[in-house]
Amino acid sequence: MKAPLSLRVGFLAAASVVRPAMNLLTSKDWSGLEHIPDTGFILVANHISELDPLALAHMVYNQGHLPHVLAKAELFRIPVVGKMLHGMHHIPVERTRGGGASLEAAERVLAEGGAILIYPEGTITHDPQLWPMKAKTGAARLALKTGAPVIPVGQWGIQEMFPRHGRYPRVWPRKNARIKVGPPVQLNDLRTVPHTRSVLKEATERIMTAITTQVEDLRGETMQVGRFDPRTGTRNGDSA
Repeated sequence: MKAPLSLRVGFLAAASVVRPAMNLLTSKDWSGLEHIPDTGFILVANHISELDPLALAHMVYNQGHLPHVLAKAELFRIPVVGKMLHGMHHIPVERTRGGGASLEAAERVLAEGGAILIYPEGTITHDPQLWPMKAKTGAARLALKTGAPVIPVGQWGIQEMFPRHGRYPRVWPRKNARIKVGPPVQLNDLRTVPHTRSVLKEATERIMTAITTQVEDLRGETMQVGRFDPRTGTRNGDSA
């Protein structure tokens, strides 16, 4: 289904600003683009910088899709910025309300053939080495309920321009924003069974393992066993 003209015009206006800026500030090293479906899919990625959504949306838009990002609700309350986010059908996530309304909005986008961008960790990783940390189950819930393909993405390099806790971007020298897209996460065996907590945890683990594989390829190293849990400040083997 083709997106409404007003929505396409809104993305075109945003892209006319974002794309030149990203091209100026970063070099593009994108691989695995053949794994991106033609319509109706969920992209799941690691979260390492406040600029991640721009870098990933840039890539998705360049492939001919309108990227709809699940983002923290606080951004939608900023004057002008919030109005623009709502107008482009990005989706606010209220962290204190369970995310039901956000998932319903994402379902509508997928039903119309749109692309949903999700960071399963819910926030920039707290892992000291910036590896993907323990994730929430929202992406798994959406995937299992809708049947939409889940495409894992690894990002690396954009954090050099805007690191966690950084106050200002580091624009020089020009940074290399690397993105690697992997094959769809295999969830078919979990779609037809009751979506219990254990099933959601298994789906989330598969998603995070697929994302981590892409990040490991980009970094040329292997993540140590277990995932960092921001609630405990320790590393363990449970990622859902």
